[in-house]
Amino acid sequence: MIDYIKKHKNVFLFSGSLLLAAVLIAVLVIFSGPAKKASNTSLPASNINPAANEIAYSTLDEAHTAYEEPRESTVNNAATERDRATEGATEALTTAPATTQAAQQGDVVFATAEVPDSPADYQAQWDAGYLLAIDNPDTSYSTYHIDLTDSDRQLLENLCYGEFGTGGFIGAALIAQAVKDAMCFDGYTTIPEVIRECRYDGSTTRGTSEECRQAVRYVFDDDGSAVQHRILYMYAPYLVNSSFHESQNFILSYQQIRFFDRWGA
Repeated sequence: MIDYIKKHKNVFLFSGSLLLAAVLIAVLVIFSGPAKKASNTSLPASNINPAANEIAYSTLDEAHTAYEEPRESTVNNAATERDRATEGATEALTTAPATTQAAQQGDVVFATAEVPDSPADYQAQWDAGYLLAIDNPDTSYSTYHIDLTDSDRQLLENLCYGEFGTGGFIGAALIAQAVKDAMCFDGYTTIPEVIRECRYDGSTTRGTSEECRQAVRYVFDDDGSAVQHRILYMYAPYLVNSSFHESQNFILSYQQIRFFDRWGA
């Protein structure tokens, strides 16, 4: 037996080294814990207000922290199969200036923003409280204060989550601004009316998030806006092709969602 061990000592040493290495690797895996996920934002950091997180958390209000799990919405969302992309497409296509026509993707021509001759002042937009600085701001843009009922607030918080829950505070603020702009510029008086007439099809029955609640408070309670421009339309080009949307006044894209104003008043 001793002679056998001496003869094969190199094999035993190699096997022992492999066993020791395996034990060390196992110990490292057990005590290292799960890796943290990296944050992911599609817009360049140069466009995002450096104080965006501070703005979000400044909206925290104990009066609104209590939140009940949503019951079935009173809004009839049976029309969620309707395609907003085709509404009024023929008329809208005739009004889009040729300068907004840009890169072709399939059957849809993607619009580009009309950039003014002089460079936009990002710092001025951030100082005014806008979450995203854009190259085509409308310095005349303004809205008026709208008080939400408790039911409208809950419905809007759910809508922001259903439409763009993956967009965090900024994405939810873009949705909330679009809803408020529809109320200020098109005369809608309730959230159910905006959902119905503007054909929002995001779920309003799956609940919401704290970021969506913060966004609604920022846009409606604090009269803030995500961008310095009216936004009335948006769509996800990875889900649907929309010549109608691309014929409108393109404002910005955030995490693959494209936002538009209409031409004229």
